[in-house]
Amino acid sequence: MSLRLVVWDIDGTIIDSRKVIQNAMTAAFESFGLTPPEYDRTRQIVGLGLEDGCRILAPEGMSDRDVAALAEAYKNAFVAHRTQNPDFREPLYDGAVGLLEALANQNCLMAVATGKSRRGVEAVFGMHDLGRYFDTIWCADDGPGKSNPFMVAESMKAVGVEPEQTVMVGDAIHDIHMGRSAGVVTHGVSWGFGKAHELEAAEAHHIHHEMDSLSDALLAFARVEA
Repeated sequence: MSLRLVVWDIDGTIIDSRKVIQNAMTAAFESFGLTPPEYDRTRQIVGLGLEDGCRILAPEGMSDRDVAALAEAYKNAFVAHRTQNPDFREPLYDGAVGLLEALANQNCLMAVATGKSRRGVEAVFGMHDLGRYFDTIWCADDGPGKSNPFMVAESMKAVGVEPEQTVMVGDAIHDIHMGRSAGVVTHGVSWGFGKAHELEAAEAHHIHHEMDSLSDALLAFARVEA
């Protein structure tokens, strides 16, 4: 059987982090005395490098130094929410673990390509015991972020596969652009930060509205013979 690699985004794809990300962004902006962005603006930058995202959301003319400080304030707010709030949750989407388990049972290789920091990835993996499913992990600390193809390219290199043996799964247009730039088939999911019409406009090869649909597609991909 030919090797197969599924590259996964995390936020909005495997875990539902919409509430905690918006809360942390609100706290960061308020710490600067700024009006926080509405959720509809915040969701559109999720997946980008944090400073890139904060630069988009920040008031026009904010200096690079202040944008960097705003990004740091977001990190601090997120960590504070995670470590000081006993009700903190980044819940898994229903069916996500079952799909990861099914793919692992098919000997499918899996990678992470996320805008989270490595500390953030480790926190999520610790909360949900997800690390055992992934063969290689690429995050915001490792190099160019989305929509650059770097993380997908490095994932393929790490496990020794070609683009035709690889698919990208994500909820945001940045995931789709990254995957397409790396030459792989892309699967957009509409239950996270991105909307279906945005994924379509980004030219996702496939768009899924339910985990069952994604599961059918990925398991069929994993079973393809060389």
